[in-house]
Amino acid sequence: MDSLIAIAVFTALAAGLGLLLSWAAKRYAVDSDPVVDRINAILPQTQCGQCGYPGCRPYAEAIAAEQADINQCPPGGEAGVKALAELLGREAKPLNPDNGVVKPPMLALIREAECIGCTKCIQACPVDAIVGAAKLMHTVIAEDCTGCELCIPPCPVDCIDMIEVRPTTRTWIPGRPQIPVLLRHS
Repeated sequence: MDSLIAIAVFTALAAGLGLLLSWAAKRYAVDSDPVVDRINAILPQTQCGQCGYPGCRPYAEAIAAEQADINQCPPGGEAGVKALAELLGREAKPLNPDNGVVKPPMLALIREAECIGCTKCIQACPVDAIVGAAKLMHTVIAEDCTGCELCIPPCPVDCIDMIEVRPTTRTWIPGRPQIPVLLRHS
């Protein structure tokens, strides 16, 4: 009988705390800036840092606050700069070469036979596209890889290649970073 009372008390306590947390989440929710959300939706979500910010969202916030220019995103290319200019009512300008150059979509490929399992590439990947375990080979989840190249510098055995990919009609989704498809070499 004592255990039933204890269970009932803990259940009531858990339900009460759940309701309190639900209320607090709604009451103290932070509304995001719709301009930042719209800018972020235009950015390619590669999280590569070439713009000088740690990811696309911080870059979008800097653009909205007029602390960064709209031409700092090489993965977004000229089309991205034009879309940002149109959204913000600014004049389009050429991509800033200090941030990099436009490249075709790329995909990281780990030569698994050479991988020593150091996990440095896993730690460097901003989108968790690399899986593996310490002292075991690693591999890239192609659908998640943005081709940012951040996994290459920390690799001590240089076993990561970047392979050009192209979107196809089967994999292209408007408004979303493209899912890479390996180019077939004849």
